[in-house]
Amino acid sequence: MHRDFAPAVYMLASRRNCTLYVGVTSDVIARLHQHREGQVPGFTREYGVKLLVWFEMHATMESAIEREKRIKKWNRAWKLELIEASNPDWRDLAEELGFEPLG
Repeated sequence: MHRDFAPAVYMLASRRNCTLYVGVTSDVIARLHQHREGQVPGFTREYGVKLLVWFEMHATMESAIEREKRIKKWNRAWKLELIEASNPDWRDLAEELGFEPLG
């Protein structure tokens, strides 16, 4: 997968069990940088939603968008289950992608 085009669905949280945001992007590294720096106006900036708690890579943007739309319709409990299945401690997965820990 070419670094410049890596479709992904992701979930950000303000902190454990708090505000969640589901998004889709063709470049998860660039999008995470934008969220963490407050460059994305709207919901995530307003509520301080910056922790990457779950993400899933896709082969095509179409499949990523379809998955994002499906997850957005889920109830909160299902989203929490999805996060905790792979990230039970709610680690900031962005650190594993080379980002500095959030202060």
